[in-house]
Amino acid sequence: MEIIDKKQFLENFQYFDDNIVLEIINIFIDEYPERMETLRKNIDEKDFDQLKFNAHSLKGVVANFVAPEVQELARQIEIKGGSKEMTGMETLYEQLHEKADIVIEELKELRKNFE
Repeated sequence: MEIIDKKQFLENFQYFDDNIVLEIINIFIDEYPERMETLRKNIDEKDFDQLKFNAHSLKGVVANFVAPEVQELARQIEIKGGSKEMTGMETLYEQLHEKADIVIEELKELRKNFE
């Protein structure tokens, strides 16, 4: 099951220099473990302001990669952070992590188009 809309992704980045696209992809892949760890910490510490901020940031980055399912999960976490709501947070985080892991694998494949 694909998470990234590859056709739309390639269309969105068709006019970018290949090195720029590679850099965007590589930065996200490199930062991904820390992003997820930070969200986990925000949830564990019930740091709702940071949770909202970090989920919003992830949502924005994922939007670049045309991964609407992951974007929506990040949006839901952002909303829950904003309303200081923990109900269902664990499930959302687990789903986000699982789907975002797939995005990472798909990006590793997609970057071959730009190398």
